[in-house]
Amino acid sequence: MRTPYSSVEGKPHFYSSYNGRQILVFVNHIFAQVCFTSSCFPVPTNNHSGKLVQIEYALNAVKQGVTTIGIKSASGIVLATERKANSNLLKNDCNNKVEMITPDIAMTYSGMGPDFRVLVDRARKLAHTNYKRIYNEYPPVKIMVQELAMVMQESTQSGGIRPFGVSLLVGGYDQHSEKFQLYQVDPSGSYFPWKATAIGKTAVSAKTFLEKRWNEDLELEDVIHVALLALKESVDGELTGENLDICVISDPQDHMLGFSGTDVSGPRVKKLTAEEINDRLEAL
Repeated sequence: MRTPYSSVEGKPHFYSSYNGRQILVFVNHIFAQVCFTSSCFPVPTNNHSGKLVQIEYALNAVKQGVTTIGIKSASGIVLATERKANSNLLKNDCNNKVEMITPDIAMTYSGMGPDFRVLVDRARKLAHTNYKRIYNEYPPVKIMVQELAMVMQESTQSGGIRPFGVSLLVGGYDQHSEKFQLYQVDPSGSYFPWKATAIGKTAVSAKTFLEKRWNEDLELEDVIHVALLALKESVDGELTGENLDICVISDPQDHMLGFSGTDVSGPRVKKLTAEEINDRLEAL
């Protein structure tokens, strides 16, 4: 009886099923796969100083982004950012920089827009599909932030992908604590609660301005006023309602429901129109 390794016409049985060309193609395929995964897309590792270089690159993308302001007070939260168009021919009203995640939570960013849209989709899927289906309510702000931070952190330790090139500002109203909350999430997956902060190209000067002007007792209109002043101090060029995105998170807007006679509260998230922004800019 012939074994798998016995000879057939002077050749090993192995060669009776596979010729040399097939074996060579197979070996080259395995070699290419090993090189592609281990060399071209390595798992991020710390350098000699303990830093992840890919995260440093992602933070540089954030520092080159437009300035974004987040301010919290007892009466609400304001998220304000510049909406810069690279060309006069670009239709600017389709370039949203602030997105509503749930009726009580909104999110904005500085850095790479496509990365932000991926995270917006992840956040909405968590809120509307996963969490609400199980608990019959939208997630609290901190739960949302923790889930986003986990997604961003996973990209720093996986091969074949890069860290997200954005920092996020997430603001919202927590039904459990009955307080407004504002968080920043960085590409590393770190997140911090803030009273007022700024991210982007001129974040340092904007934070310095906010430290002088912020206090807990600011009314909502005063918060909007401070946010506009911070952008005006740190952004080059003229500010108009067309090149700014401002979102307000405050009392429920019951008139936005479209119906009445139920216990359902209206959304707390409201984006200001260009006309409303221009009216406030004229009052500066």
